[in-house]
Amino acid sequence: MSTPGTEGTAPGPGGTGSGAGSGGLPEGQGAPRIYGAPVGDQVTAGQPGDGAHRAGSGGGRPQSGRRPLRIIVVVVILLGLCVLVGGYFWVDSEANPSGPPGPQVIVTVAPGTGVNQLVGTLASKGVIGSSLAYRIWSQFHSLPGVLIGAYALNKNSSFTTVRKVLATGPNVFPLAIPAGFTVSEVAGRVGQLPGHGKRAFKALATGGTVRSPWQPAGSTNLDGLLGTGVYRVVPGETDTQLLTVMINRFDKEADQLSLQAGSATLGMTPYEAITMASIVEKEGVIDRNLGPVARVILNRLAKDMPLQMDSTVLYSEGRDGGAVTSKDLRLDTPYNTYLNKGLTPTPICFPSRAALQATLHPPAGSWLFFVVVQPDGTEAFANTFAEQQGNEALATQRGLA
Repeated sequence: MSTPGTEGTAPGPGGTGSGAGSGGLPEGQGAPRIYGAPVGDQVTAGQPGDGAHRAGSGGGRPQSGRRPLRIIVVVVILLGLCVLVGGYFWVDSEANPSGPPGPQVIVTVAPGTGVNQLVGTLASKGVIGSSLAYRIWSQFHSLPGVLIGAYALNKNSSFTTVRKVLATGPNVFPLAIPAGFTVSEVAGRVGQLPGHGKRAFKALATGGTVRSPWQPAGSTNLDGLLGTGVYRVVPGETDTQLLTVMINRFDKEADQLSLQAGSATLGMTPYEAITMASIVEKEGVIDRNLGPVARVILNRLAKDMPLQMDSTVLYSEGRDGGAVTSKDLRLDTPYNTYLNKGLTPTPICFPSRAALQATLHPPAGSWLFFVVVQPDGTEAFANTFAEQQGNEALATQRGLA
């Protein structure tokens, strides 16, 4: 008979049965069969191998999960470096463009102009290639405060050059030449510009090397032959270049008004018509007077009367306005139209477009005299000396004579 607990139990290696429990085996002796089981073998729950299997597989999950994250971080860093390096070379290429500087352009900084607006203007005019690159570049190169005014810059300029020009201040200066000015007065204004001098400009304008096509042979006087208005003098512009621009402006205006044909209609040379227009400019002053003054001059010339114009006497004295005394009227000069008949030898100022137009197309009339009778400069015109005396009395009564 078998004893309880030993039925069917095979003797162990040492001849002892295992029915008394595995706890009698030496520690760890059963482990090779549990941990060495094939991958496909089933392991029952609660066996020592179950816990060991889960512990081993669970320990590998954190390592495999961190690996993709590290790859992403590396990729992001590399992309960032590529962007930074590429951006640096792009900004550098914009800051130092290839090729020589292009044509000159004028950039005007008006009151209230902001940095972004100015940079946008520089890009739109082609001075710089990219406003974005310039703004990035300026973060590392402090920009100076920009003064209001006009700046001459070249297209395709380096950022360093642009910064230097803006830091120096406006380098384009306006030069206003109003109608009624003379060469001497223009020289005075030119002399106030950087890089120019009054004496040098006047010497050039009266030396005969720079000429107008309307000048008579042998004349070196450019009075009356320069265009009026505002000029913009740019850096490096010479007196010769500036004077040539002024002559060309007048020539363009004369062609537009058909000076050649119009003067022929008056029975004058173009130069004589310009001379007459300069007297009309000085004597008429305001537009409403110009046409009738032109007619007075033509009527006096037709009657072989002296013009008797104060402005011509003042020109001979180098004065622009003021009282003409009896002593002035006795001056022996070809510009004294009280003593000499006909037009003056040269124009006495630069006529306006309106004065030229009035000279070439004067209104009909038989006036021979005029005098200012209104505070705004309005003149009254008379056919006879008696009418003139009446107008002069009115002017005196109003405190205008």
